[in-house]
Amino acid sequence: MGTVLAVCVSEHKGTPKRNVGSAYFEADWGIRGDAHAGKWHRQVSLLGAEQIEAFNARGADVHPGAFGENLVVSGFDFRTLPVGTRLRCGDVLLEVTQIGKECHSHCAIYEKMGECIMPREGIFARVLEPGTISAGDEMEMESLPFGV
Repeated sequence: MGTVLAVCVSEHKGTPKRNVGSAYFEADWGIRGDAHAGKWHRQVSLLGAEQIEAFNARGADVHPGAFGENLVVSGFDFRTLPVGTRLRCGDVLLEVTQIGKECHSHCAIYEKMGECIMPREGIFARVLEPGTISAGDEMEMESLPFGV
């Protein structure tokens, strides 16, 4: 079980997201008002708070949304969850669709630190059931994929 610490959105792709505290997650779309929402497999991005804290301990000085992540959650090491894992946060049901991503261009974080944690630590999900997620909400793993 984990706790949502930040809910972040941006109006344009390629820009850091800002913590809005609460947002509505639309089924098969993503976060209402977020540039990355749409009918595709990377509707919502998640990153563990502990991974951000460890990166900051090395001098990064980044805040929620800096990596383009939508949800910052404490209590999960997301990279260990297999694709197909379902996560429940209140009414919202998310299904993990991708672990990490390829970094095509080096962001300001990479330029400063020589690396970025989102490509290896972040995960992506699609929204199966809609609802609102707010900072402070609990998130739990509802199920693992069949056969795991």
